[in-house]
Amino acid sequence: MQKIKSLMTRQGLKSPPENLSDLGAIESLRVPGKEEFRELREQPSDPQAEQELINSIEQVYFSTDSFDIVKYELEKLPPILNLQELEEYRDKLKQQQAAVSKKVADLILEKQPAYVKELERVTSLQTGLQLAAVICTNGRRHLNIAKEGFTQASLGLLANQRKRQLLIGLLKSLRTIKTLQRTDVRLSEMLEEEDYPGAIQLCLECQKAASTFKHYSCISELNSKLQDTLEQIEEQLDVALSKICKNFDINHYTKVQQAYRLLGKTQTAMDQLHMHFTQAIHNTVFQVVLGYVELCSGNTDTKFQKLQYKDLCTHVTPDSYIPCLADLCKALWEVMLSYYRTMEWHEKHDNEDTTSAAEGSNMGTEETNFDRGYIKKKLEHGLTRIWQDVQLKVKTYLLGTDLSIFKYDDFIFVLDIISRLMQVGEEFCGSKSEVLQESIRKQSVNYFKNYHRTRLDELRMFLENETWELCPVKSNFSILQLHEFKFMEQSRSPSVSPSKQPASTSSKTVTLFEQYCSDGNPFEIQANHKDEETEDVLASNGYESDEQEKSAYQEYDSDSDVPEELKRDYVDEQTGDAPVKSVSRETLKSRKKSDYSLNKVNAPILTNTTLNVIRLVGKYMQMMNILKPIAFDVIHFMSQLFDYYLYAIYTFFGRNDSLESTGLGLSSSRLRTTLNRIQESLIDMEVSADPTATLTAAEERKEKVPSPHLSHLVVLTSGDTLYGLAERVVATESLVFLAEQFEFLQPHLDAVMPAVKKPFLQQFYSQTVSTASELRKPIYWIVAGKAIDYEQMLLLMANVKWDVKEIMSQHNIYVDALLKEFEQFNRRLNEVSKRVRIPLPVSNILWEHCIRLANRTIVEGYANVKKCSNEGRALMQLDFQQFLMKLEKLTDIRPIPDKEFVETYIKAYYLTENDMERWIKEHRVDSM
Repeated sequence: MQKIKSLMTRQGLKSPPENLSDLGAIESLRVPGKEEFRELREQPSDPQAEQELINSIEQVYFSTDSFDIVKYELEKLPPILNLQELEEYRDKLKQQQAAVSKKVADLILEKQPAYVKELERVTSLQTGLQLAAVICTNGRRHLNIAKEGFTQASLGLLANQRKRQLLIGLLKSLRTIKTLQRTDVRLSEMLEEEDYPGAIQLCLECQKAASTFKHYSCISELNSKLQDTLEQIEEQLDVALSKICKNFDINHYTKVQQAYRLLGKTQTAMDQLHMHFTQAIHNTVFQVVLGYVELCSGNTDTKFQKLQYKDLCTHVTPDSYIPCLADLCKALWEVMLSYYRTMEWHEKHDNEDTTSAAEGSNMGTEETNFDRGYIKKKLEHGLTRIWQDVQLKVKTYLLGTDLSIFKYDDFIFVLDIISRLMQVGEEFCGSKSEVLQESIRKQSVNYFKNYHRTRLDELRMFLENETWELCPVKSNFSILQLHEFKFMEQSRSPSVSPSKQPASTSSKTVTLFEQYCSDGNPFEIQANHKDEETEDVLASNGYESDEQEKSAYQEYDSDSDVPEELKRDYVDEQTGDAPVKSVSRETLKSRKKSDYSLNKVNAPILTNTTLNVIRLVGKYMQMMNILKPIAFDVIHFMSQLFDYYLYAIYTFFGRNDSLESTGLGLSSSRLRTTLNRIQESLIDMEVSADPTATLTAAEERKEKVPSPHLSHLVVLTSGDTLYGLAERVVATESLVFLAEQFEFLQPHLDAVMPAVKKPFLQQFYSQTVSTASELRKPIYWIVAGKAIDYEQMLLLMANVKWDVKEIMSQHNIYVDALLKEFEQFNRRLNEVSKRVRIPLPVSNILWEHCIRLANRTIVEGYANVKKCSNEGRALMQLDFQQFLMKLEKLTDIRPIPDKEFVETYIKAYYLTENDMERWIKEHRVDSM
């Protein structure tokens, strides 16, 4: 068919119409019938000629269907028509038409079988369509019957049920929406109640519900509102977290942590917490200092609020400095305590979480462990950071005022507060408080140098005005009873060596955080300790009661009256051993009447100056105990106090050039070395400063003190008072007592002394403190040398005739004269003992010196004899034995000093010349 249309087009004809109504459009075109086709086929034809005719047709006839052939041909006509030409042209067109028609007919005939076959298929299709129409009609009729009979009623019920279910869901949704609309009110109530976990849980549930109903237009606005509410809750939660920094509340913090855990921001919460702690430290110290500055200035001018903290600290007045520092430390303690309790809370809950995780499922365990590890590291790192901030704030406050303006007690109070703060820091994070130590150490050393220099000058003044009268203290006096040593009774003071501490003290020490975790403040104790009960160390007239004074001088006439304590006390105080010879009751009575009139009252012998030195030592130790980094400087200054006191006692009562020239060696080499060291390092021997002296020499002189001078009120030249024996006893024994106190304090000093400086402390004790008792010999030797008239005895011995021819039975008169001197010495000693208790070592030394001098005087008298016979030597031995027998009744010294020295000298007379030479070599004069 397409080929036919193409061919027709090429012939100038339009396509065949789609239906019969279009046939009228082309009048000149019709389809030839069978007869015509037959005629066309029967006509003789030349295919080549026909093809040439077809090819001669103008191309325009094959252009488009809209081509108008008639119009085209008419337009081609010439202006002047020629009939013959027109007929020829018409015949040509007819031939061309005939060729085309014949060609078309051939093509149609060629496709005739296919046309017939297609027509049969169309007929069959038409029949099938008619059958389908019948089937559809029947189906529609049956469906209509089913709809009217059953389906319409049932589906109506189902539709109504579905509509009901939709309405119920809608009602539920509306109620949920209504609840969501009212959530903000409940959230506000929960926030006021500080129920942050509940508020966040509710908000998250509302957000989840809002996402379910997000298709409602009203819910989209609500969802945005819930998000704003959640952000508001986070802001309030951050504010609640900041409150933890000053006043930790376990319930409050538990809610805050639960809330952050619901938000999934536990790590963020920890970062925020550390930021709040840092801010809390800054705000706290600023507000405390600002309050005192405004209070002292008398106005609330805003200019102080605009100052930096460093500048604000410079406006604190000296009167308010200590209260402000105490309140500052109290406030910082609260911050550190809150951090400490925060760490405790996390340790406790981490253990609980670990236990619950072990018992339950392992879901989320890895994430939880990561958060827990992060929090633990953050908290541990924050300890040092917070303590550093605290140190810097306190250091800035300390540097804002010159501490040298404060009195000693106030300065000690400041150091005590800082020491307690450093103890808090050490317990807080194990830090040694380098920042505070370095800051306070410099100020303390400078302050203490000036203070010590003033105290040395005061000590010199006290010594020069001291009359060496006994300071009456109770028999149970102890330096721990003085206010200055109260700090040693505290548990944190290592005043007792570990071996001597009770078993109960070996238990674990309670830290300040454990002690004040729930209540109290370690910096409130300082003010409480400042005002304590008055000291009760002094006794009336040197006795604790009148009965004791009466019994001290009572004489015992019967043997049963000898006190047992007197018997117990009769031991050698130097060796601690019992005497070689038993003591008779008469001897005990004699002792009681002479040396031990005051033995029952064993109160320490000390003076007001000694007590002042002990108090100074207590103050120095307070500073050393409070600030251990300056322990070496403090102990060095303490040693100077003892050195100066020892040097003063020696200068007042022990220096005697004529005595030293005798070569008797009363002063040991160790004592002489100690005195020389003190004189070189501490004593300023120059009367006035030399203006030409170098700056270094001037600085060295500032560290020295002029040599003290004995008060003119002290008389040491009267024989009636045994040449100031009472004063000498008080002075010497007060030095010995002071040395004993230093010995008692040695464990404490050793505990705080740095390891590298301990050799200095050991040297001080071994070379200085231990030599105090050695001063007894040179001091009491002076008394012994003047108490007995040895020159008179030499004169009496010189008048004795020793070259007698027969053995005498009567001793010489010089022996009685010497014994009378000893009896008089004993009486004077007893008189002195009524003023001052004479301890047994002092009595022994006095008697030993006197006896030793007497024996050496006897030897000197014997040596001065020009002529002596064997009988004369026997007389010498008789005199000496008589002297010993009488002397043993006056004293308890056993054995008698230099007894063998005299006896050996007497016996040496009988030696031969050779034996005498050997004896001289073997018997050198021993030093005392």
